[in-house]
Amino acid sequence: MTRHDDGGREGVSPVRQRALLAALVAVAVVISGAIYVGFRGRLGGDGGSVQAGGARSRGPAAPASTGTWAGTWAASPAGAEPGTEVDGLFGRSVRNVVHTSIGGSGARVTLSNLYGQQPLTLTHASLAVASAQGSPTALAGTVRRLTFSGNTSVIIPAGGQVVSDPTRLRVPADADMLITTYSPTPSGPVTYHPRARQISYVAQGDRTEDESGAHYTRQSPYWRYVTALDVLSDKAQGTVVVLGDSITDGITSTMGADHRWPDILSDRLRAAAADSTAPHYGVVNEGISGNRVLLGGYGRPANNPSGLDRFQRDVLERSGVRTVVIDLGINDIMRRPRQGDPAKIVEGLRELVRQAHHHGLRVVGATLMPFQGHRGYTPRLEAVRDKVNRRIRAGKVFDTYVDFDKALRDPYDPHRLRPRFDSGDHLHPSDAGYRAMADTLDPSSLRAASGAQL
Repeated sequence: MTRHDDGGREGVSPVRQRALLAALVAVAVVISGAIYVGFRGRLGGDGGSVQAGGARSRGPAAPASTGTWAGTWAASPAGAEPGTEVDGLFGRSVRNVVHTSIGGSGARVTLSNLYGQQPLTLTHASLAVASAQGSPTALAGTVRRLTFSGNTSVIIPAGGQVVSDPTRLRVPADADMLITTYSPTPSGPVTYHPRARQISYVAQGDRTEDESGAHYTRQSPYWRYVTALDVLSDKAQGTVVVLGDSITDGITSTMGADHRWPDILSDRLRAAAADSTAPHYGVVNEGISGNRVLLGGYGRPANNPSGLDRFQRDVLERSGVRTVVIDLGINDIMRRPRQGDPAKIVEGLRELVRQAHHHGLRVVGATLMPFQGHRGYTPRLEAVRDKVNRRIRAGKVFDTYVDFDKALRDPYDPHRLRPRFDSGDHLHPSDAGYRAMADTLDPSSLRAASGAQL
């Protein structure tokens, strides 16, 4: 039997019409949701779910989903900040100053509560271009309110992290950016990177959207909560991650001058962008002072986790990673308990390479530089360093290598750093030494390729 109802088509009942309409709406919602989730990025790490709540953003719309997400800056969370165990930094705005390697048309920020013992509530966060190098004042018109699943507030569980929604902002290359967070409730301890070699700032109250830096009267030598800044770029081909220790961290470089050797490497890559042999990569620095290949620190999660323990987090989870440069091993030799077996250090490095190859990454390794004259030096330890370097030069460890040892050692006393490359402690380079390291690395060696099976 055929029914005819007002407004209905012949042969189609109102019930079937409603069912068909509901199905079409459901499909549209699923498709639009997939587009949104696919664009806004992902949550990394093992922190579990992230709760969001609060007012909807009144900031600019997210950028169009064109281009490539690449890392322009990063810093490894290295531990819990002393003195923040109970209250954290509640009631204060933390304005981190970070330096970009490449630019883009949009950005997103990763915030971490890895070392927190309770949920971290952030009611506001923002991103802006700094008005001048090292300044807490934002360039006029560049402050962007960050959102998390469309909300201005977010609760990051203990041990977790969150990636902000993309925001439309023209991020310049080789420039300082301001990443500001505000927490209204006690939530310690604070996850931080202690050897920033960069001054950041703190203000009382919620000053996250202040263009002026007038209220940011307290200075800090740390990076807090923030662990990555990604940009959306139609030029970038990906990211090179530098995994290292205090030498990569730039512990003796000039404060606030961006003279760490990965900074200078990013300068070289930008200058060589027109050269087809040099990839257009962002450079992110995952150095932790005192870091080792094999052993990490104490605690759960461990302070200063080993290269093996943090490789997934600090390398494989970085946006757009194509190549990793590994400069680790000297602390395994020098720090107690000292590793006197070079084969174990080499095997640890080879395991990092295997993990990288499993994810299709190219691996560039570095020889270990001399340290005679440092208080930790002994001839026995020097012999271990020499044997590790011999394996690296023999092509037994990495896809290719950069010979930092040869570039920085004193030709008249090869167990020591050349005087002008020595910061004075006979282990860490001077600014000139960091530049020599970056100048030694051939940019074309970073181009991604299938990793060899070692």
